[in-house]
Amino acid sequence: MAQSKREKRRISGWLILDKPFDMTSTQAVGKVRWLFGAAKAGHAGTLDPLATGILPIALGEATKAVPNVQDGEKCYRFAITWGTSTTTDDAEGEVLETSDHRATREQLETILPQFTGDVVQVPPVYSAIKVSGERAYDLARAGEKVALSARTVEISSLELISHSDSETVLEAHCGKGTYVRALARDIAEHLGTRGHVGSLRRTAVGGFSEARAVTMDQLEAASREERDAMLETVSSALTDVPEVRLYGDQVTAVRHGNPVLLMGAGAPVMLEEAWASFAGEVVAIGAVEAGRFQPRRVFNL
Repeated sequence: MAQSKREKRRISGWLILDKPFDMTSTQAVGKVRWLFGAAKAGHAGTLDPLATGILPIALGEATKAVPNVQDGEKCYRFAITWGTSTTTDDAEGEVLETSDHRATREQLETILPQFTGDVVQVPPVYSAIKVSGERAYDLARAGEKVALSARTVEISSLELISHSDSETVLEAHCGKGTYVRALARDIAEHLGTRGHVGSLRRTAVGGFSEARAVTMDQLEAASREERDAMLETVSSALTDVPEVRLYGDQVTAVRHGNPVLLMGAGAPVMLEEAWASFAGEVVAIGAVEAGRFQPRRVFNL
């Protein structure tokens, strides 16, 4: 007799995974979804297989807040390995060029301000950017020539942690769409040498940091109850978004997609984005216009 399919759970929340080395983000989501038996799961910001660190994984209704986390600032600690550039701009690729030139710490400190603020960078050829409907890395692996357009990204800070002739460790706080591999490549070229990312760790995404991160080993060793206790609330993804509180019949109206007039002397009149709550739970994400909350994404918790 065929074994029945594992029943999917309607469970919602955020699992702040400390992604291990040599695992894709898609594989990580699949493993977490299976461990929780969740009906739905997704992640908020891809990490390369060779990168480790914070990968926020949304279960159930939390997937509706994924865009809010993706738009949040990220923090990366990474090492530039000096002397070689690679096809992938990291340690996985084949060597393209070599250089014996090494920059001093002072030279590095001098040019780092040029890589903060609004920075123009060309993404790595081996990236998930789509070209004519295909992923750039798929085209590159197939031997096709890929030309990606330059884009402007925001890097709010870039701190030098350590420096030697073999590698330099930096910490970057940056916005959505920033490629650390491109940053390392461009810094090396600006210094008249070659380099690639030797190691990369993401330490924060939006309001999620290492403080509440869980390893895959911890997840696998935990009971179902222990795993459930590791989840953050759905609303934990909305710390940077203003909250408006609903009362009584307003909740039903918003859950049906209808706008409601906000009550109270301190009620906001205009907000480009806000989240509506009832009894501490998120009901919807939307905007406030002329004192009325208009839902855009409704949560069924």
